[in-house]
Amino acid sequence: MIINVHQHFMELALKEAKQAQAEDEVPIGAVVVSHSRVIAKAYNQVERLKDPTAHAEMLAITSATNVLGSKYLTDCAIYVTIEPCMMCATALFWSKIGAVYYAAGDNRYGFTHFDRHIFNDTTHVEKGLLEHDCGQLMKDFFKKKRELDKL
Repeated sequence: MIINVHQHFMELALKEAKQAQAEDEVPIGAVVVSHSRVIAKAYNQVERLKDPTAHAEMLAITSATNVLGSKYLTDCAIYVTIEPCMMCATALFWSKIGAVYYAAGDNRYGFTHFDRHIFNDTTHVEKGLLEHDCGQLMKDFFKKKRELDKL
């Protein structure tokens, strides 16, 4: 059986997103891969850390740069369950990440809503891996939040 490597890494990011959901955080997960090896993984921790910058991508970038001992992630790829916001996309730009794979788009806060061409020409950007599963996780999370708000 041939395993799609990209799908495998996105499944790991989805696992992180489910951990965020279990902690009542917005369910977004991220995994950073270098030379086919996971070097960092994270999920949103904005509520836990009381930090508006504690997005999955930001935490994963910090962890990955610490592992590599470098501020650049040129030979790395990040797998994110939801399209990065402008803050995260800008941080990924400055990290010189080699590739960005995201599952579902974010029509409200995603970087493509503001600037489709934020990344360097050398950064590969791809959307759609596990798009339905990751998007549905977000929809279900916010549907539940709205229902609780009505109580």
